[in-house]
Amino acid sequence: MGNKFLEGNFAPVSREHTITDLEVTGSIPEYLDGRYLRNGPNPLSEVDPATYHWFMGDGMVHGVRLRDGKAEWYRNRWVRSPDVSAALGEPTRKRTHHAGIESLGANTNVIAHAGKTLALVEGGVANYELTDELDTVGPCDFDGTLPGGYTAHPKRDPRTGELHAVSYFFGRGNRVQYSVIGVDGRTKRTVDIEVTGSPMMHDFSLTENYVVFYDLPVTFDAEQSVPVSVPSMLRTPAKLVLSALVGKVRVPDPVTAMLGNSLKANAKMPYRWDPKYPSRVGVMPREGGAADVRWFEVGPCYVFHPLNAYEDGNGSDTNNTNNTNNSKKIILDVVRHPKMFDTDLTGPNEGGPSLDRWTVDLELGKVREERLDDQCQEFPRVDERLIGRRHRYGYATTIGSGASLAGTLLKHDLDKGSSISRGFGDGKQPGEFVFVPSHADAAEDEGVLMGFVYDPAVQRSDLTLLDAGTLDTVGAIHLPDRVPNGFHGNWAPA
Repeated sequence: MGNKFLEGNFAPVSREHTITDLEVTGSIPEYLDGRYLRNGPNPLSEVDPATYHWFMGDGMVHGVRLRDGKAEWYRNRWVRSPDVSAALGEPTRKRTHHAGIESLGANTNVIAHAGKTLALVEGGVANYELTDELDTVGPCDFDGTLPGGYTAHPKRDPRTGELHAVSYFFGRGNRVQYSVIGVDGRTKRTVDIEVTGSPMMHDFSLTENYVVFYDLPVTFDAEQSVPVSVPSMLRTPAKLVLSALVGKVRVPDPVTAMLGNSLKANAKMPYRWDPKYPSRVGVMPREGGAADVRWFEVGPCYVFHPLNAYEDGNGSDTNNTNNTNNSKKIILDVVRHPKMFDTDLTGPNEGGPSLDRWTVDLELGKVREERLDDQCQEFPRVDERLIGRRHRYGYATTIGSGASLAGTLLKHDLDKGSSISRGFGDGKQPGEFVFVPSHADAAEDEGVLMGFVYDPAVQRSDLTLLDAGTLDTVGAIHLPDRVPNGFHGNWAPA
């Protein structure tokens, strides 16, 4: 049985590289001084195509160092979970942290914060600190201040530099955790929020005054989570016990430890679509507590990634002079999937995702849903200086069936309600692109977009730099190998 998430550019690469002589076409702007980093799944050991889920692959971080108009190096490194270290014949560490389950090397995002490089993952799995050169230091629990795992999608407040996040873990029962990490890398605040059950809360939204939670119908599934290592006569009672606990009460630590040790990389993912689970968003004041959360119903769907969110006191349609409803609203621009992990349990492949706008009316107590762009797209990004504030532009990558990259980068002008696209030709496939301003006071699209583009003809990838205003190519750094289809990355300035 085949698995599309192990084929083509989803297939893992087999080598770690350290390349210091990189060919460049075009130019690298002098203001780029830092590292472009990107994370993704790259199974090291042999996998079973019948059960492998793309989200469960061993993590591998890729990075390119840019300085003085030059590309100084490209490196790719597996994140050293205990299983990866053992498979590579390297010594494993003793557990001296409280960072969460170590069964899966962090494979979803990579950021720089408080002088550290962090490979991130979600669901109660351990994050890992890396060196500047991407070698693994060890699991990260933020100096012991945040036990039990973190998230793949923290958001940095542009004003304070603090990281805001929402974390989920099946062992917490029907609770997710909002946290704030200070600029010193230590936890400043946590709030436990009660939700409907045990959802996969992949991301959240942040505005100047509010935190927004997405409580949607992809939930922990005992059927998927009880491993074949459990004797057959005990599997049914084990599933019943888990079904009775998860999403209702905190799961006892011995049970979470046992299950955590059994949830291996490169295998099934224990979350799937639950049609009985309500779809809703929660809004909490940033300085509020669990009792302050207000919940609003939305149509059944799933959201991996919001583009951005902001507050609007004059209605969502600011160009409509006849708009007489001036109540406080929160605008959520999201990539909406009609459902997720219902019939395909190997990766995201349940209908085309669109760019939608949800307007949460805090006075009327309801959400208005509208379509902004019906092209199938994912990996939305915004100028991160505008996180939580009104934005004009957003960027996304078109996708085909099974999360395959469809070859086009989109630039949305949300003020005009239009978009332009940039193809790369000859079957080339762009991944997620991130925006880097040319200087601190640059306009919203004054700078470059950067991301990996895979060329199947030569089986290699380029780090491609585009003018964010025009989408014209500025430069391309040619890598010695391909970068497999993966998830998220960021620019980490020096």
